[in-house]
Amino acid sequence: MSGQATIDLANPMYYNNRELSWLNFNKRVLEESSDLNNPLLERMKFLAIFSSNLDEFFMVRVAGLKDQVKAGFNKPENKAGLTPKQQLNRISIKAHELVQIQNRVLTEEILPSLEEEGFYLKKPADLMKEQQQFLLDYFDNEVFPVLTPMAIDAYRPFPMLLNKSLNLVVMLENDEPEAEMDRVAIVQVPGVLDRAIEVPSGEEGGTFVLLEDVLEYFIDRVFQGYIVKNVNTFRITRNADMEIHEEGARDLLLEIEKELKKRKWGAAVRLEMKSQDMDQHVLDYLLEELEIHYKDVYEIDGPIDLTFLFPFTKKLSTLREGLTYETFIPQLPEDLSSREDIFEKALQQDVLFYHPYESFEPVVDFISQAANDPIALAIKITLYRVSGDSPIIESLKRAAEKGKQVTVLVELKARFDEENNVQWAKELEKAGCHVIYGMHNLKTHSKITLVVRKQAGKIERFVHLGTGNYNDATAKLYTDHGLITSKKEFGVDATNFFNYLSGYMDKPKYNHLVVAPFDIQDAFIKLIDKEIEIHKKHGSGRIIAKMNSLTDKRLIMKLYEASNAGVQIDCIIRGICCMRPGIPNVSENIRVTSIVGRFLEHSRIYYFHHNGERNIYLSSADMMTRNMIKRVEILFPIVDESLKDRLADFLQLQMSDNAKARYQDNEGNYHYVKHGKEDVYIDSQLESLHAAYRVREDEE
Repeated sequence: MSGQATIDLANPMYYNNRELSWLNFNKRVLEESSDLNNPLLERMKFLAIFSSNLDEFFMVRVAGLKDQVKAGFNKPENKAGLTPKQQLNRISIKAHELVQIQNRVLTEEILPSLEEEGFYLKKPADLMKEQQQFLLDYFDNEVFPVLTPMAIDAYRPFPMLLNKSLNLVVMLENDEPEAEMDRVAIVQVPGVLDRAIEVPSGEEGGTFVLLEDVLEYFIDRVFQGYIVKNVNTFRITRNADMEIHEEGARDLLLEIEKELKKRKWGAAVRLEMKSQDMDQHVLDYLLEELEIHYKDVYEIDGPIDLTFLFPFTKKLSTLREGLTYETFIPQLPEDLSSREDIFEKALQQDVLFYHPYESFEPVVDFISQAANDPIALAIKITLYRVSGDSPIIESLKRAAEKGKQVTVLVELKARFDEENNVQWAKELEKAGCHVIYGMHNLKTHSKITLVVRKQAGKIERFVHLGTGNYNDATAKLYTDHGLITSKKEFGVDATNFFNYLSGYMDKPKYNHLVVAPFDIQDAFIKLIDKEIEIHKKHGSGRIIAKMNSLTDKRLIMKLYEASNAGVQIDCIIRGICCMRPGIPNVSENIRVTSIVGRFLEHSRIYYFHHNGERNIYLSSADMMTRNMIKRVEILFPIVDESLKDRLADFLQLQMSDNAKARYQDNEGNYHYVKHGKEDVYIDSQLESLHAAYRVREDEE
């Protein structure tokens, strides 16, 4: 195409704004709450996930943009070309729209469906007298003793309310005629009590009342001697993005602990209020006290903060079967049998894992067995996020106590897991582990374990590499791939990697591993360039990239270049995607799909056809600038041809999904994949689950 050379691939028209793309992703999460193919309680859970996601978005992304505006920063971001103010305005419009949809789905779809199943969420005023008496007793005995009403006057200023706490603002008047003005008080809804209170109904199913509604109904008992004029339920979201000043921080643990305390009291960035309670005078008062704008107010037609639906759905599932996904048992990995020792198996061949369809237990056992093995000399591991009661942590402590060399890199800057990780770091140090806290100004996000054994006078090295965290809890919910290998080159690479993190040495040259910062981005550029070059010779150019998010402009421009060269590109991107597919002379050979379903798609797989050579990589890193420039990440190749076959088949299955897949159009909008009457209904996650069962059945 002769006009192609004049096209500016950096044109902002060819890019999606990162924040708006994220909101589109959360919209896809919200859509799952209306999908009748999902069981009822799972649909409720998607409302809770949407709400939790939005909380974090405001605490971090919106808060960061507001900080930029306050600092007078008005430079457009480098992809879609929007200034911080423009981004905040568009975010406000989109977020308000999504919250309205969330309210409608709950009140018009979910709650009526619950009632059909015999479950009711009611207001205290709508209950029978016996039930109201039950609530009164509950209020007097359980709620009232833990309340702390906070009066506001000349001597008691507006309180510093906890981030994400639910509160009531109460306007009072004294019955004394000489009282000059209304009194104001704040009552925090106790977070230590269940939000959903079950009241006796005598019928199958259950009747529930929300704690804040009970508190509002009996609020006059809290302020005896005063007349309650009105009560408004509200919730604030605060800036919770931590700014760690590593320069001069003598002890990173202390610096993290100090910042964690600040997180609870950051500047307010969002105010949620019940629309039926909203009083304009009260609203104006809160806006002034919280120092936020009216556009930061979100009117909620229903309960505020739907994260309470997480425990609520769990409770309802114990009362009624058939309203959740069918329970499935993660199977043994295809490469293992129940009788095989994982170390002996890894000496014979590489072992590939696909969680959660295949159990995470063999990875836990890999570390536990190394801790107990008398011929194991050392264990080295990177930890980013682990579960609250982590068996891996216990194995590492046990290994150190047995005298093995245990090195653990605990990333203290893992967002919203900082407090957890500080505690783990202290426990590991007490047990005798050598704990390091990452690298200066970088987050260590790589997932790697090295086990060193000495058998028959010979050193053996075993390496586990993965796309997900060493977290046995999330491994049941997130789709991830992992590999255990005993190949010498991987063992040498792992040794050099850990020595580089813990000591003083120049960045090593690796046999197989590609390590960020910088090297992964450069490697992707070279791989795409090679695909373009091979395509020009053979016409077989093909790239498939599965990841969580794509934001890096340098790589997007290179993918545009590959598309213009004729390379066929499929991107399977669950979340943020700043690239726009299907634009003539820019990205017409690029397709972008997103799969949002029962499990959170988390694995990163990068496939380059190379005219049949098939270079396939797994990684802890997305194609995001932060992953490749500001983090320590690992990209690693799959070298076994049979494992390449399995990953290629998996990618093909994902691209065939017409149940949970949405495709992105050339304006950045997402639509469900269309299929005709004769098309086979393909849910890639369900197919993967069935496939894991079939492998075990065939073996038996």
